[in-house]
Amino acid sequence: MSFLPRISILPGLSILAAAMAVSLALPAFAEDAATQAAAQIQAVRDSAAYKTAVEHIDRNYDPYVAEGIRLVEIPAPPFKEEARGKAYAELFKSAGLAEVEIDEEGNVLGLRKGTGTDDRVVVVSAHLDTVFPEGTDVTVRRDGTRLNAPGVSDDTFSLAALLAYIRAMDSAGIKHEETILFVGTVGEEGLGDLRGVRHLFTEGKYKDRIKAFFSMEGGSANTFTNQGVGSKRYRIAFKGPGGHSFGAFGLVNPSYALAEAISLLARTEVPTDPKVTYNVGVLKGGTSVNSIPIEVSMEVDMRSGDAAELAKMEQRLLDIIQQAADTENFARSTKEGKITVEATVIGDRPAGTIAETEPLFQLAKASIVAAGYEFKGPREGSNDSNIPWSLGIPAVTLGKNGPNTNGRAHSLDEWLDIEKEPMVKGMATSLATILAAAGMQ
Repeated sequence: MSFLPRISILPGLSILAAAMAVSLALPAFAEDAATQAAAQIQAVRDSAAYKTAVEHIDRNYDPYVAEGIRLVEIPAPPFKEEARGKAYAELFKSAGLAEVEIDEEGNVLGLRKGTGTDDRVVVVSAHLDTVFPEGTDVTVRRDGTRLNAPGVSDDTFSLAALLAYIRAMDSAGIKHEETILFVGTVGEEGLGDLRGVRHLFTEGKYKDRIKAFFSMEGGSANTFTNQGVGSKRYRIAFKGPGGHSFGAFGLVNPSYALAEAISLLARTEVPTDPKVTYNVGVLKGGTSVNSIPIEVSMEVDMRSGDAAELAKMEQRLLDIIQQAADTENFARSTKEGKITVEATVIGDRPAGTIAETEPLFQLAKASIVAAGYEFKGPREGSNDSNIPWSLGIPAVTLGKNGPNTNGRAHSLDEWLDIEKEPMVKGMATSLATILAAAGMQ
């Protein structure tokens, strides 16, 4: 992570002096990361170029809002982000990014070249997809400064924020040593299972070149996410011979096995520290009210920031469903066949974290404090940063809003308050973090 302690952003240093300053700064950074990060952030905030960039965001705030609304109203349901992706790629091109492309998974990529010779990149991303199914009305309804629409905050306006950053940086003539790869990812939500960012890190053309990662989400800029909550998701199917509800009464019934499994799961005690959760979110099956089902299923979500505890919960679920099948086979007749159970993994998000001692952590914290917010600590969550965290690559998930300016995420009445002053302040705060990490010059 030697790219983060950038003394070169200070004015008046020659290349040789800057190089010497960096080499001398490394031990100091190890001793006092917070002090070093605060100095880096302050140097960015004091620079004329950064101030010009923030002025550009402020001056072009109404076009930013209009662009955000336009993107919200392009549907991007799970696994069907193509239309929004194509539109976003054109916006990347019009904003002046280089090598704009849509990769094999559907991610939209574009480069803002750095001045250095390192071919590695700092990623700044937001996700294209929403949780809402195809056919959902995504028309934005405006009530004063409040915008209401599915996906308006999570995460569509972050896409617009990335475009605002690019244009502001160009307007201010900002240069940075590290090349920044801007990305609109697919598959962040639900059963997308982080497929976009997973592809970026494991199969994409930049997979071995990413040295730091930022995910922009719809929260407030007065905190950031430093720990990825891992999740394991299963589709559990109980199957049996079926039969007429009257004529075959007494045969084993998959519904009863499913009910037994849910009952056992609901009585499972889990720790609160580290936090472990489980949920049965979807139930399916059966053919008619007067038929013993041939198959019924449930979809189960389990989460924890602790990988070991999540593994324990996963094993508990697998034990429960076999116990439920065995119980039903013992309780009723199996003359036409037994109850069987199939467990299929439908989601696997790895847990991970960035340590407080990491420079990227300290830069994000220092930026929040320098902006005048009260920093109440980082938080945990499940988002695109889970993948780099699990791989040991420095990452943080930043917000870009003012405090308490969004709510009801993942609901049809999701909202975002776009009052200008708190939003510009939030956007400026996260921009300072990104510029410091990229080695603003």
